[in-house]
Amino acid sequence: MSGKWPGGFITKTAPTVVGPVDGEGGSASGVWTLDQVADYEKQGLWPKPILDAELYAWGNNGDGQLGLGDTTNRSSPVQVGALITWSQVAGGNRYTMALTNDGKLYGVGVNGNGKLGVGNTIDYSSPVQVGALTTWAQIAAGSNHTLAVKIDGTLWAWGANAGGQLGLNNTTYYSSPVQVGALTTWAQVTAGLAYSLALKTDGTLWGWGGNSRGELGIGNTSPYSSPVQVGALTTWAKIAAGSESSIAVKTDGTLWSWGLNTSGELGLGDTINRSSPVQVGALTTWNNITGGDIHGLATTTDGKLYAWGYNSNGQLGTSNTTNYSSPVQVGALTNWSSVSGGYWHSLATTTDGKLYAWGSNTNGQLGQNNTTSYSSPVQVGALTTWRVLPKTNQASFSSLAITKS
Repeated sequence: MSGKWPGGFITKTAPTVVGPVDGEGGSASGVWTLDQVADYEKQGLWPKPILDAELYAWGNNGDGQLGLGDTTNRSSPVQVGALITWSQVAGGNRYTMALTNDGKLYGVGVNGNGKLGVGNTIDYSSPVQVGALTTWAQIAAGSNHTLAVKIDGTLWAWGANAGGQLGLNNTTYYSSPVQVGALTTWAQVTAGLAYSLALKTDGTLWGWGGNSRGELGIGNTSPYSSPVQVGALTTWAKIAAGSESSIAVKTDGTLWSWGLNTSGELGLGDTINRSSPVQVGALTTWNNITGGDIHGLATTTDGKLYAWGYNSNGQLGTSNTTNYSSPVQVGALTNWSSVSGGYWHSLATTTDGKLYAWGSNTNGQLGQNNTTSYSSPVQVGALTTWRVLPKTNQASFSSLAITKS
């Protein structure tokens, strides 16, 4: 049996799959068996047809980080420009980076450390393209530095570098993308306060930058200005960085964490820092993960949502402001999809395309057309076409999301 999918006939010869991780905005060519397609769809790796995709932003905009051409805060989602080809977005400290599905990269907001990658330190309130390349595949925004992977598997970094977080074996700041080493096997990146983590295609995990809390996971608290492997395992599947804590999922569905733990943000049932990965509980059904400032969120394969860590503003969504040092289920819904942790707030989508927000709302970052904080998930508007959230959103009191028609 054979059929047609946009980009290739489904028969026997496997094509090359090109595009951002998790199938968002990817493309396929060649011919595939239906069994191959089904297997890739189950893993979330089969490229999805490219649809119209609008970028929305709201919340704090004091530095133009929402990309709306001004510095006025918004308490409801506002479309960023007229482009309908957005595929990924990442929020850093008062700046935003975003990718289009044709591989272009844009930055907006504060740029004092060169973290927008546009070759200068000028702030921008509207998106500016980073160079002219159309080969960017995945991005991550830290506090003041940015990481990106190209479709050829090379790794690039720019911005602040006082802790060696760019991985360039120095502490020099760069205002344009610089390649990290010569490898072409990088697959996924995430960025924290002043450190970086990355996965390779062989399932190994690497870290570099500041490490005073053990956030690199290499068994000590020494900083590194070049990538260092975290242990010897080749079974890492997903990674997410908070400010100074890290979480990851292995291919067996287990959840692991390390780094700062003063508020229980590692989910290990205590407040003791860890400098090496430690398993969180015994579940083997963890799926999507995100690190907020000092809290964590994760979904399971059966659609449940869990949260842990600091909760003074209700950012865990547990209807209170109590800190939790172990994962606690958020409500009773079982159709949660993607999650994103902000500074003191959280976002999540459901499989039916709804968007929810909770936590601090001092700048309108919950999208409720007010500045009232909520300790339980509240739906953002009535749209049911929300599809893409930042995997980790370190944005300061602002929110970002992409819709797909």
